[in-house]
Amino acid sequence: MSQTDFDLVVIGGGPGGYVAALRAAQLGLSTAVVEANHLGGICLNWGCIPTKALLRASEINHLLHDLDGYGFKAEAVSFDFKKIVARSRAVSKQLSSGVSHLLKKAKVPVFEGFGKLDGVTANGRRKVLVSKKTGAPQTLNAKNVILATGARARILPGLEPDGQFIWSYREALVPEEMPKRLLVIGSGAIGTEFASFYRNMGAEVTLVEVAPRILPVEDEEISAIAHKEFEKQGIRILTNAKIGSPQKGAESVSIAVEAGGKTETITVDKIISAVGIVGNVENIGLEGTKIKVDRTHVVTDELCRTGEAGVYAIGDLAGAPWLAHKASHEAVMCVEAIAGKHVHPIDVTKIPGCTYCRPQIASVGYTEARAKEAGYKVRVGKFPLLANGKALAMGEPTGLIKTVFDDATGELLGAHMIGAEVTEMIQGYVIARTGELTEAELSETIFPHPTISESMHEAVLAAYGGALHF
Repeated sequence: MSQTDFDLVVIGGGPGGYVAALRAAQLGLSTAVVEANHLGGICLNWGCIPTKALLRASEINHLLHDLDGYGFKAEAVSFDFKKIVARSRAVSKQLSSGVSHLLKKAKVPVFEGFGKLDGVTANGRRKVLVSKKTGAPQTLNAKNVILATGARARILPGLEPDGQFIWSYREALVPEEMPKRLLVIGSGAIGTEFASFYRNMGAEVTLVEVAPRILPVEDEEISAIAHKEFEKQGIRILTNAKIGSPQKGAESVSIAVEAGGKTETITVDKIISAVGIVGNVENIGLEGTKIKVDRTHVVTDELCRTGEAGVYAIGDLAGAPWLAHKASHEAVMCVEAIAGKHVHPIDVTKIPGCTYCRPQIASVGYTEARAKEAGYKVRVGKFPLLANGKALAMGEPTGLIKTVFDDATGELLGAHMIGAEVTEMIQGYVIARTGELTEAELSETIFPHPTISESMHEAVLAAYGGALHF
């Protein structure tokens, strides 16, 4: 094949796109990636990774202001905010460069520019037009095309990022200086993480949510604990809220917020709008094809196939859940299907979700309420981290591990966690869901002591009346 003719062309180099290309190369498919900006996509450059670097800094700042609880004394602690932001950007740059190295090692060429579907050749191969920032466009041909163009922040009318008072996640990641007063609109993972970061760095934070509770996709009990803990930390929370239009002044911005039957005007330095995402479906050549779009996301079947033969869509472009690890798993599944391998469609109830606020939140599978709505008779087990020795030794006693089992079969339907390091522990329950394990296998599993993970075992035992330490 020529340098412009491939078995597969992937449009987008994020955690879906570049993983698809790497797996395709492993399977012997000649593959190319088209990327307009930075390899690694939103995840590595403007999402998962840089936010975790910032949150790590805020955790350190919190600990440094809680030294007395651990028996330490120190002079007044200060920080260099520009260095904190610079470190976050450096981590992202390092990982993006790492993706470039992996693709080069796999002999996958990267075409810099905007890729779009551009019809079919006489012999039935897909054409992809690559519009470069400089120079003439280039056409690639491929038997198959994977669309992995991702998504961007949803922008509400009147809350368009302006570089001064209104931020999306991008502006919130690279501020010139630390805001003293902040309003965060939206309490999903993005909004909650930014609220946690800026509060732990010392800002006054108000978190506004239009739903009846924060973190609305999480189990209701976990959401309630998070609400209580955030308020303890000094985050003001307004739910069932309606917001007006921002009024910008010389040094601050004000906005009317209605909640609890009252309307007040809140004045802050910055407003972060974190109200969801929309798929990047524009200008990728969908016009004139059989590919359907539903609420800004490409419609696919269980194997990521679109309505157009030979064209697939993965990751955020293909809809919820909007998670990097979902995109990467879809990428592997999709490529293996293209290569003729037998694959298993993704079960969304086996995809973990993590929020890296303080305390951390992680979950997989059905919430208690959704399991009951689905017709299950459930057994629920709960174990508080206050009864866990490692959590107490760490000075992190706040938290709860909750399990939901099918009473008829003993199958683990869901698990929900809030507390220290739970984003690292949830994988144990994910393996149990994937392996269709029951309470019998989980009860007989030996957990190491002392660890916070012992609470996972206790939460299983608690569902069947056998918890030992609470």
